[in-house]
Amino acid sequence: MSDLRRLRYFLAVAGERNFTRAAERLHIAQPALSRQIRELERELGVQLLDRTTHSVEPTEAGRLLMERGTALCEEADRLWRDVRGFAGGGSGTLVLGYSMSTSYETAPAILAALADRLPGVTADTRLLSTAEILAGVADGTLDAGLVRCPPPTPELVRTLLRLEPQGVLMAAGHRLAARPAVDPAELGAETVLIHPREANPGHYDAITALLDRAGAAPRLLLRALSFDAGHTPVARGEAVSVVGGSAAPSLPAGLVWRPLTGDAAIELHLLTRGRGARPVVAPLLRTAGEVARGAGWLRSPRAGATPGTAGTSAASRGAGAASTPRVRRRPGRPSGR
Repeated sequence: MSDLRRLRYFLAVAGERNFTRAAERLHIAQPALSRQIRELERELGVQLLDRTTHSVEPTEAGRLLMERGTALCEEADRLWRDVRGFAGGGSGTLVLGYSMSTSYETAPAILAALADRLPGVTADTRLLSTAEILAGVADGTLDAGLVRCPPPTPELVRTLLRLEPQGVLMAAGHRLAARPAVDPAELGAETVLIHPREANPGHYDAITALLDRAGAAPRLLLRALSFDAGHTPVARGEAVSVVGGSAAPSLPAGLVWRPLTGDAAIELHLLTRGRGARPVVAPLLRTAGEVARGAGWLRSPRAGATPGTAGTSAASRGAGAASTPRVRRRPGRPSGR
């Protein structure tokens, strides 16, 4: 089967109706072009061009080759561009894992920007627990993951995307609901709903550290079930919860969110592999960084506050540092926090 080069030579001659002009357009010598056309006709076993001293006209077979050959070359060009796009990360499938807490605003904003800037990339998104995201990025099942307060892991790269202000989620009739903002110290008299530490040690420690600094020692209601859009224990008045501000706009009726005073913020990171990352990860990192800067996600919630203060790691605080609050477990399914 002839290669596309000879077909392109033929299309140039047939389009120009002149060997000299076609040779100039193709930047090759006219004798070489004539030889390539004769080789194409010999291979196909049919005359493609009627040649006279003054003109060149395609034969009936030549007209068929012009019509269908043009479409074939255009499709080949598209195919070549699409395949080359994989090398630069502009094409392919991106597998992104994210937790429930990042699904309110962070993940949708990044995915929308990615679709707008890189239409050749298809996002395969998966709502997973923190442990599943860490494991998936490490073993290559996921290209990247959005996680709150991930632990330092040698094979993973953590890119800080957001310092999310924290607030109190509570029933609309709660005693603190009328306040424009809540001092964390006032949570000492409350029951605070939180996931078990093993579900996400970094986030658990960040929340309990926030309470410790305020001198609050509330009772902790541990609940493994996190995929609960209705925030059932909170809606029933059994507890309050410390959650990020991105959840506030989508709360169901009967619940309110009030910001915490001070420097209450939680770190949110984009996790990728340090080695072996596919090309599509590089444009994701660029896009996510642009979104974060444009949205002001990396600004501290209070001027002069130290970024990530509320996200103190488990290693720096010690495994038993969050033991001050009283703990009560509530049955549920595995956490997705």
